[in-house]
Order: sequence, then structure tokens, then C-alpha cells
Amino acid sequence: MTQDFSIVSLMLNASWVVQAVVLILLIVSVLSWATIFRKVFSLKTVKQLNDDFERDFWSGKSLNELYTAAQQHAKTGGPIERIFASGMREYSKLRERRISDPGLLMDGARRAMRASYQREMEAIDANISLLASVGSVSPYVGLFGTVWGIMHAFTGLAALQQVTLAKVAPGIAEALVATAIGLFAAIPAVLAYNRFNREIDRVSNKMETFIEEFSNILQRNLGGQSAAGH
Repeated sequence: MTQDFSIVSLMLNASWVVQAVVLILLIVSVLSWATIFRKVFSLKTVKQLNDDFERDFWSGKSLNELYTAAQQHAKTGGPIERIFASGMREYSKLRERRISDPGLLMDGARRAMRASYQREMEAIDANISLLASVGSVSPYVGLFGTVWGIMHAFTGLAALQQVTLAKVAPGIAEALVATAIGLFAAIPAVLAYNRFNREIDRVSNKMETFIEEFSNILQRNLGGQSAAGH
């Protein structure tokens, strides 16, 4: 009479420790995939919003016009637009206080943009650590389930006088399922983590480049105003 070696059957007959390990890994895998899908859409949205704002920024619109639009898009705009708005806001506040020193104006705008940049990066990096944890820990959790399952299988065989492959196979098979599910959870998480890191680095570099370019524009404007004053 042939035995049922399907994964469901093996798990139903496995020890409670192996069942608990497999359940934990399945839950972690679902969380990992949910994080992957959310991050794919969020990064796509971030890149699209950044591209849209940069296109407007370099289209020749005035800084005041862009700033007014950025204030209206405070919640719906992209990271670069919020960085721009924070720089312009601080720059405008300092000008309202009649601070005319170019160094103080530039330092204030840069600090505001850097603080905004850090907030944006924290939001973009959110939940990435979960994928790293799943990718690094899941194989070991699965291996623990396998070791426990094999130990449980051999402990059960110790009481038998005659041991055959048919009696050993189910216990070994159910134990190895834990390792397989651990790898199933870890591999997509590692691949997604590496890909997202590369994409986030590109977004970060783009935002830092914008900060430098916008700072240069403010510097030139201050230089032009100083020359006009003389």
C-alpha cells in the first residue's frame, strides 16, 4: 500500500514543532510578498512623481510659481518636490527676517533640504529591513525544523526492531519540507532586497543631485541680487 507523500499529508503527520516552524515560515513569506508588492508600487510612484516635478522645475517656471504649487501638493507631491519646498520655505523665512548674508541664507536652505531628505529616505526605506531579516533568518528557521523533525523521526524508530526505508522516509521527508519552505521564503526576500537597495540608491542619488543643483541656482540668484544692489 503506497504512502501519501504530498506536502499537506506530510505536514499533517509531522510533529508539532515542525508544524509550528512551517506555519511561522508561511506567515513570514506572506508578509514578505506583501512588502515586496507594496514597495514595487511605492518606488514606481516615487520615481514618477520625482520625474514629473523635475520636468516642471527645468521647464522655465519661476521658483515662486513652483513653490506655490509645491505647497498645494504637500501631501500628494514627490520627495524632490517636498525637498524643494522645504528649502524655499527656509530661504523665504530668512529673507523675511531681512537676513542678507548669502552664507547664512544658503546654510539655512541646505540644512532644511538635508533634513527633508533624511525624512524622505526614512519613508522610502520603510520595511526594507523586514526583507533583509526574512532573507537571513528563514533558512536557519527551516533548518531548525528539519533537524528537529529528523531527530523526532529517529527517536520514533529506536523502538522498532526492524527498520526499513519505508518507515524512515516519511519522517525524513516531513523534516526536509521545513528547509524547503525556509528557502521558499528567503530567496524572493533576498532578491527583492538587493533590487530595492539598488533602486533606492538611484532615488537617493537623484535627490542629492537636485539639492546641489537647486543650491547652485539659489547661489546664482543671490549673486545676481548682490551685483544689482551695488
